[in-house]
Amino acid sequence: MGAKKTAGIVVGGLALVAAVGAVGVIGVTAIISSISFEAPSLGDGAADRVPQETSATPVAAPDDDAWITAVADETGIPERALVAYVAADAYARAELDCEVGWNTLAGIGWVESHHGTLPGGSIDADGVARPEIRGIPLDGTNDTMEVADTDNGELDGDTTWDRAVGPMQFIPETWSIWAVDGSGNGAPNPHNIDDAAATAARYLCRLDGTLGSEEAWVRAVRSYNDTFDYQVRVASAAERYANDAVSMTNR
Repeated sequence: MGAKKTAGIVVGGLALVAAVGAVGVIGVTAIISSISFEAPSLGDGAADRVPQETSATPVAAPDDDAWITAVADETGIPERALVAYVAADAYARAELDCEVGWNTLAGIGWVESHHGTLPGGSIDADGVARPEIRGIPLDGTNDTMEVADTDNGELDGDTTWDRAVGPMQFIPETWSIWAVDGSGNGAPNPHNIDDAAATAARYLCRLDGTLGSEEAWVRAVRSYNDTFDYQVRVASAAERYANDAVSMTNR
């Protein structure tokens, strides 16, 4: 790994993950048995203004700091976030024998929090998104499921309902079970992009052990958030990022 990439990934406990995206909420248990293909309604973000895709091909990044800098400039992904996505994909390939793709994680990061920038903040050099990103209460309103508090407000500041937190939008219950210490500091933190991206990679790999086929990719992403709209937004962003990286390399 180059100097800019994180190391020392340590796996935390096991359990179920749920996440809140920019377009909806999945349940605490997410078992995908069928998918309906209703027409999606996409947002106005730059990553959405591309041909709509329904799946993406996981891409591995070279071990090259110059590539990181150039791709960040080309795609608009903040460099610190891109470092985390690349490291998380490398972790999944090395430790889980699972193709996730830096571009898949970047697609999710875009849809969930615009790479940690949605509240007008940014991801600092230490990998932590500031200000902290906390979703709305999962109280059954606003098209959410009811998820009563599971962490006494420790992660999300809410002692009544759970809220999704961090740049990859995990709820506390699932974080406590699937957390990965991507930063290697011994304290997995959902607000840290290294930890959150590695945890997302681990979660996505759990169904098929790879996202290498179209079916496996769709199953994994739909388990993160089970709407076709979400699937298309993530796929379109992921393919755009991968294509931009290839175009830049071929110049």
